[in-house]
Amino acid sequence: MKITNKQFGEFEFSKENILHFKNGLFGFEEYKSFLLIKSENDLFFWLNSVDQPELIFPLVGLRVIDDSYPQNDETEAFGIVTLNSDPNNTTVNLKAPVYINQDKKEGFQTIIDHDKYMVNYKLFVED
Repeated sequence: MKITNKQFGEFEFSKENILHFKNGLFGFEEYKSFLLIKSENDLFFWLNSVDQPELIFPLVGLRVIDDSYPQNDETEAFGIVTLNSDPNNTTVNLKAPVYINQDKKEGFQTIIDHDKYMVNYKLFVED
């Protein structure tokens, strides 16, 4: 299978790599099929819609930020990143994580109801 977008150009993928989000993502409930693409820098991932190839969410594994972030042995927690031209203003949403089970090829988004987790957590600390 192939998709094309401005971020990655044309690329091939296997049907077995598609992640299914039964309820979509908040605000994008109509899109249910995504690919998880690892970036070259090892920090970021990209969640790319198969149904709408230009819909791409930058993600970061939340255990990189907080090694006690809630997840279990079957799922990995990711936060949606809001990129900024000034890296010091790049934020990650810790309040509404995306959980992905790679073995079952399933994902979902939820809200963590705890004041500890912010919607706009600064990913990089200024020196």
